Amino acid sequence: MARRSAPLLRCLVAAASPPAPQPLPGHGGGLARRTVTYMPRPGDGTPRAVTLIPGDGIGPLVTGAVQQVMEAMHAPVYFETYEVHGDMPTVPPAVIESIRRNKVCIKGGLATPVGGGVSSLNMQLRKELDLYASLVHCSNLPGLPTRHEGVDIVVIRENTEGEYSGLEHEVVPGVVESLKVITKFCSERVAKYAFEYAYLNNRKKVTAVHKANIMKLADGLFLESCREVASKYPGIQYNEMIVDNCSMQLVSKPEQFDVMVTPNLYGNLVANTAAGIVGGTGIMPGGNVGQDYAVFEQGASAGNVGNEKIVEQKKANPVALLLSSAMMLRHLQFPSFADRLETAVKRVVAEGTYRTKDLGGTSTTQEVTDAVIANLD
Repeated sequence: MARRSAPLLRCLVAAASPPAPQPLPGHGGGLARRTVTYMPRPGDGTPRAVTLIPGDGIGPLVTGAVQQVMEAMHAPVYFETYEVHGDMPTVPPAVIESIRRNKVCIKGGLATPVGGGVSSLNMQLRKELDLYASLVHCSNLPGLPTRHEGVDIVVIRENTEGEYSGLEHEVVPGVVESLKVITKFCSERVAKYAFEYAYLNNRKKVTAVHKANIMKLADGLFLESCREVASKYPGIQYNEMIVDNCSMQLVSKPEQFDVMVTPNLYGNLVANTAAGIVGGTGIMPGGNVGQDYAVFEQGASAGNVGNEKIVEQKKANPVALLLSSAMMLRHLQFPSFADRLETAVKRVVAEGTYRTKDLGGTSTTQEVTDAVIANLD
């Protein structure tokens, strides 16, 4: 009985099954993937002015790559370019005025002299514009082999105080005092930004990095601020980690981290370490944000100026700043342009034909840039 009824059952199942989806025209014969559309507000397509600072070393090479890709995409941005170099005594007032007017800036690295009396122009920009949060996204890129897989860390660092306050003086010859300043106001607002970022991006955990076992008042105040903010986000897991243990955990089990919030100095060290774990500083995007302004740049500071040999050979890696410019496009509410750029960059990295020396290749900056443009949808 069962054998005789099997053909009949197959006919009944086939008749009840829905027809196979048909490919839609213009989609390469494959199944169409649709998402809910982005509905712009009237006027959202108006081109936006962006302040551009090529900077020092490899800066002109990688910012030049960004300009070429933006032009190839016909992205609705245009650049106001200013020459700024790390050996200048201050950031020219015209540059500050441009950023205040445009609200957004993208920049190459600015060399900071070691020692001497010249202060960091990067710090001047952060303080002048109150860019209180630095964000660096450290994650594995498809096709780029690394020691650890499944790494997707966002480091959010307080950007205006701590050891970077620049309050130093010589007490007596041979004795220098350097002040670390931590305030409730700055600690609380960067903690709020970290939890808000986690909430808006469906992140599950925030880790506060500290040294409160030794600096009980300063880092203790930072932790107190983080705990108060964490209590308002019960849906996000919160934990704390001493910075030296955090360094060890980063290189042994980095996949345990999600969002990290840190005081100024620790964040710089953590971000550069995390970048090294997933392929180097040449691929890590980042930016600095405050209440009113945003400045996008290579995420991890190590190597953002490069060296003379890389500059002479024109073999700087543009990937980090190209991904930072995708972050900038999302910030400007141009999501489809950001998606196109990010997808093209990741295709080039995954294919592996065009890679600069830091990623195991021999390509020049221009060759990588051309490959990204060729992969734009």
